[in-house]
Amino acid sequence: MTESDNPDRYDDMLNLPHHVSTVHPHKSTADRAAQFSPFAALTGYEAAIEETARITDKKFELDESRKSELDDTLQILREHLSEHRQVKIVYFRPDKNKAGGSYSTVTGIVRKIDTAAHTVNFENEISVPVEDIFDIDILPVSVL
Repeated sequence: MTESDNPDRYDDMLNLPHHVSTVHPHKSTADRAAQFSPFAALTGYEAAIEETARITDKKFELDESRKSELDDTLQILREHLSEHRQVKIVYFRPDKNKAGGSYSTVTGIVRKIDTAAHTVNFENEISVPVEDIFDIDILPVSVL
């Protein structure tokens, strides 16, 4: 019978006391378990996949007649700013990370139309670039 076939070959070690290191501190159970947990070999890969899969809209190019209509509406709005009318603007917001963007709607009272910066500024501090406006609707005055 060879040494590897002997069922009693570890008997001399079975009853030894548990070794406690005097040099290395004892690891907690959580720390010991962590060394066997899975890890992300490709850090950020999942986020990159999600970003690639995220869909953005293409900005619609307005024809000259539609641009003229929007300019006329902005002029009317500029003339009646003191009336503090509710305005709803649909505009394109370019995406910061990829081509395209999304259309958003903002409703509120316009504080200022800044011709130098080409923006429509609302009282709630939202600023919309004029070149990104898709639609403007001056809402009717509600009677309480």
